[in-house]
Amino acid sequence: MTEPMIIRVRVQAPLKTVRHALTDPAALRVWLAEHAEVALPGTFAFWGRSIPEGDAPHQRPLHADERTLRFAWLLDGEETTTEFTLEEDGDATIVAVSQTHFDFQDVITGKSIRGVLQTFWCCALANLAEHLEGRELTPRIDFTTTEMRARLTIGASPSDVFDSLTDSEAVTRWFGYPIEIEPYVGGRFAMGGLADNPDPAKVIELEPGRKLSVDWGDAGIGTWELEGSGGRTRLTLMQSGFDEARPPYAAWGGFLSGLAELRRYHEVPDWQPMFLP
Repeated sequence: MTEPMIIRVRVQAPLKTVRHALTDPAALRVWLAEHAEVALPGTFAFWGRSIPEGDAPHQRPLHADERTLRFAWLLDGEETTTEFTLEEDGDATIVAVSQTHFDFQDVITGKSIRGVLQTFWCCALANLAEHLEGRELTPRIDFTTTEMRARLTIGASPSDVFDSLTDSEAVTRWFGYPIEIEPYVGGRFAMGGLADNPDPAKVIELEPGRKLSVDWGDAGIGTWELEGSGGRTRLTLMQSGFDEARPPYAAWGGFLSGLAELRRYHEVPDWQPMFLP
């Protein structure tokens, strides 16, 4: 088995408040799942459309204290282990999620639903932060549908938002990963940079301030449409052209968690990435 995957995020809230959001069923139903039941130490469960294999609860608690929450989660017939740990960081809290049984090959092949775990937890942690900071939540993945369409409003002009979607330096900053973009139709869109990506995506539509479409190959075509005025932008993200028998849910989670950081990039004063190395 591979080493556990770890994701860390800084949340602008006290540790005690974060711990409450992790273990209060009403709070969980806001930022994580449609349904949640918690009665520790015996019960910790969440399920619904935004949860992998969320037709029913598949979790059981293993340990809980003031700084740690660990639970077993049955996914694709394997019992995985998820652990939240909390660390004070001045007025903020660093939340770390450790997840076993994640293999990046499952992202590529789609062989197991466990391939979505990395981007699923990125989306969840982003919404935990937004919830505790009193901000609008980012749309979540719907694991019951083959349609991907997400809308959110960003407190910036369409031209500024468009620039932050097509300028390599800006995208690299808010996405937290090197990205190089040739901002014209037929240009390359390279995750990891052009020098390190032998098979980059391709820009197939580009209307400054209005629309960007990128062909990701097997993951389909991603389209960002922008409209707005008065310093606000309505951004719609759509995905099409993929194999509907195997929707690229892991990729969708990456897009959505990226949108959360994109909005913060434009709206939060003295912005710094919420996701940590």
